Amino acid sequence: MRKSWLLGVMSLCFTAAFAQQRDSRIREYLSPVRIVWQQDSVQIENEHYLLLPGNGQADLSNSRVCVIRSTDTRHPALLLDFGKEIQGGIQFVTGMPASQKPVRIRVRFGESVSEAMCEIDGKNGATNDHAVRDFQLSLPWLGVAEVGNSGFRFVRIDLPDDSVELQLKEVRAIATYRDIPYKGSFRCSDERLNQIWQTGAYTVHLNLQEYLWDGIKRDRLVWIGDMHPEVMTVNTVFGYNEAVPKSLDLTRDITPLPNWMNGISSYSIWWLLIQRDWFRYQGDWTYLQSQKDYLIGLLKVLISKVDASGREHLDGMRFLDWPSNENPEAINAGLQALMVQAMKYGAELCSLLQEPELADTCRETEARLRKAAPEVVKPFLALKKKPTEPGMKQAAALLAWAGLMDAKEADQKYLSQEGGHGFSTFYGYYMLRSMALADNYSGALDIIRSYWGAMLDMGATTFWEDFNLDWLPNAAPIDELVPDGKKDIHGDFGAYCYKGFRHSLCHGWASGPTSWLTEYVLGVQVMEPGCRVLRIVPHLADLDWVEGTFPTPKGIVKIRHEKQPDGSISSKIEAPEGIVINK
Repeated sequence: MRKSWLLGVMSLCFTAAFAQQRDSRIREYLSPVRIVWQQDSVQIENEHYLLLPGNGQADLSNSRVCVIRSTDTRHPALLLDFGKEIQGGIQFVTGMPASQKPVRIRVRFGESVSEAMCEIDGKNGATNDHAVRDFQLSLPWLGVAEVGNSGFRFVRIDLPDDSVELQLKEVRAIATYRDIPYKGSFRCSDERLNQIWQTGAYTVHLNLQEYLWDGIKRDRLVWIGDMHPEVMTVNTVFGYNEAVPKSLDLTRDITPLPNWMNGISSYSIWWLLIQRDWFRYQGDWTYLQSQKDYLIGLLKVLISKVDASGREHLDGMRFLDWPSNENPEAINAGLQALMVQAMKYGAELCSLLQEPELADTCRETEARLRKAAPEVVKPFLALKKKPTEPGMKQAAALLAWAGLMDAKEADQKYLSQEGGHGFSTFYGYYMLRSMALADNYSGALDIIRSYWGAMLDMGATTFWEDFNLDWLPNAAPIDELVPDGKKDIHGDFGAYCYKGFRHSLCHGWASGPTSWLTEYVLGVQVMEPGCRVLRIVPHLADLDWVEGTFPTPKGIVKIRHEKQPDGSISSKIEAPEGIVINK
């Protein structure tokens, strides 16, 4: 009896320990959709079998196998396309050649065709940083091997050794992701916008792993400042997801005050802004209370960085986004604006957390920051730079968002100049928001179509770490071999930390149009925490109709707007009990 009881206790302890480490993701196996390229194709037989659905099981029939043979002079290879970007690895199911020995292969993952075809040479940007994408392994005789953990769409397989035979029954990608529903949706009369909304949602879905990552090939990390556009997409598409508070808490716990999160002062500000917006959408009072001590401490650190005149003096790395990194006047103006937002949201959160004295201090500090803003902003406004040069639209967007610059002036002087030229994938979200503040919804939609849409035209299935419309002339898409005389849109461009093939083609911060289209075109604005009160005011611009859903903690809101012959909008809205809709 005693032994049975002890075994039961041990079993419970094991189960509890195991549950703490259980992966919340699932694995899905995908067969390739096409063979892009072959080397020494005469040495490859029945490669079409690789495109058939598989079951992941080696068998004795050996009837549907691709046979690849090398010689001392021929080393065959092939390049597979799995149809869309995924996060995960790859599975090989082998047959039974006569040698019965393991066969060595080389595997290269690529987010583009050209990345999968390249060498890591120290010049082209290709690396094995964060995730190994170029490696060799031995495949068993009549068995299954699974390997890899990266972001990719394309896989190149080489047979490097002389005089060997490889039999492949299957080569399948292993997609690893959270199996969660898309509670939010967006459809309108422009299919290009629909595809852009969906691509932004999918980009964040891939990065919504155990934590909310920056990218799935490189930067598989929690960069807290970069998370804000991602969190807004999570709010819009998935509703509550544990990865968001887990990521916020991880960064908090590894960053004791007065240190800056990720070593960047603005990123600690973004942590604060995310806390406010997460509570606004999800209304999780218990979670907000658990942040109280750190939040109060952070606000005090931020306040200490504002002098008596109201100018910020943030130390650490002074950063907005990479394209604005060489424009100190833009960075100074942008950080002043971010500090205004931090004090505004800080006062709001302190009032909720019953810290009235600190709330008053935040308001007083905000007032000083606003009073000093003209002197901080003046050097930026005096710059003899084109609006499309790095940092110009970024700073203008933050100034308009914080109310330090008239939104219409910011739009006309900077944001709308030359359309999407001068946009960045990260701060493009804030540029779009500021254009909405200027009531320029038509202009914002045109930029979404041309800027984010251009990535789709280049073969993207997820949005990129950075993108510049100036890269487009004479550029080949990512899903084809680059012809002679053409530019490689992946390998030939990029800057800072994303030069060449190091450039991530799946970065969650680029998802801004997804939440923006829901907020401003579908018209859903959260007015009270937990979405208790929503204000729904659509802006259809040149669209005939828009419909969609929006997740709240109390259920799904269904919305449809149609433009009438007289230009008015007819709306149909269905909301769950407990949600008040204002128009």
